[in-house]
Amino acid sequence: MQYRRLGGSGVKVSEISLGSWLTYGGYVEKQNAVQAIEKAYDLGINFFDTANVYEQGAAEVLLGETLKAYKRESYVLATKAFWPMGEGPNDRGLSRKHVIEQANASLKRLGADYVDIFYCHRYDPATPLTETLRAIDDLIRSGKVLYAGVSEWTASQMADALATADRYLLDRIVVSQPIYNMFERYIEKEVIPYGEKNGIGQVVFSPLAQGLLTGKYASVADIPADSRANKLEWMRKGITEEKLAKVRALSEIASELEISTGQLALAWILRQPNVASALVGASRPEQVVENVNASGIQLSEDVLARVEEILK
Repeated sequence: MQYRRLGGSGVKVSEISLGSWLTYGGYVEKQNAVQAIEKAYDLGINFFDTANVYEQGAAEVLLGETLKAYKRESYVLATKAFWPMGEGPNDRGLSRKHVIEQANASLKRLGADYVDIFYCHRYDPATPLTETLRAIDDLIRSGKVLYAGVSEWTASQMADALATADRYLLDRIVVSQPIYNMFERYIEKEVIPYGEKNGIGQVVFSPLAQGLLTGKYASVADIPADSRANKLEWMRKGITEEKLAKVRALSEIASELEISTGQLALAWILRQPNVASALVGASRPEQVVENVNASGIQLSEDVLARVEEILK
C-alpha cells in the first residue's frame, strides 16, 4: 500500500480507502462486513469512511465496533452530516445545531473520542456559511474533529468557504469528496485544478462506478438478481450497453497489463496527483484484496491515451 498527503495537510492516507455507503450496517451480512474491514486494515488501508445517514447510524456502529481492535492513532476515520436524520425541521442541513448534535451522535455511535475528518455531506444554501464553518471550527478546537472536509461542493462553493475561513481565522477545509470515475469526470474541469492550487485533496467515491468498471456485468439483460444494481433502480439505470462496450474494451487493455479491469480503473484515477485516495466499497474480503493491489500501479502515457480514446 502506498500513501499520499491529504491536500495541504500533513496527514497521510492510503491510496485505497474503505467506505461504508450501501454496504455496512445493512446490505452486507455483518460477518462479511467485519472481515472486509479487518482485511483492509491488515493490507495497509488506514482510511475508513462513513456517515451518520448510512443506514441511519448502523454503519457507524459496525465500523466503530470493528476498529476498536486497533490503536486509534493507526487509522484515519471520517464521517459526515447534512442529510435528514429525523422528521424535524432541524434534523438536517448544516446549521450549528445540526452539525454539533450530529458530530456528537456520530462519536457516540463510533465509540470514538474524535474523528479525523468531518465532512459537510452537501452544500446547504439555507444556512450561512459562516455559521457552518464556525461550528466545525469549534469542533476542531475542542478536539472532537481534526480536519474539515466537504462532499460534492463546487469549486466556487469551496472558494467561498476558504475566503470565509480566512476572514474569520477559522480552520480551512483540506479535503473534498466528489464522485469520480471513468464515466463521471466533471471534477477534472474545475474541482481538481482548484484543489491543486488551494491545498484541497480529493477523496473520490464510486471510483468503480458501483461495480460497473470491474467488468462484473455482461449485459443489461444479465444483471444478477441478488445484486445491488438489480435492487436499486438508479444504479440499474446507470448500466447501459454503451458503457458495457467501453468496459469490454478497457478489459482488453487490463488483460495486456496483467491486471484486472477494476485495478485499471483505480490506477487511472490515481494518475491524478490531487487525488489522495480512491474510496471503495467491499462486501467481501476478496474484493478488498483486489482493490488494494491497484495501489502503486503506474500507467504509461500510451496506455492512458488508449483509455482516453475508449472513453471518448
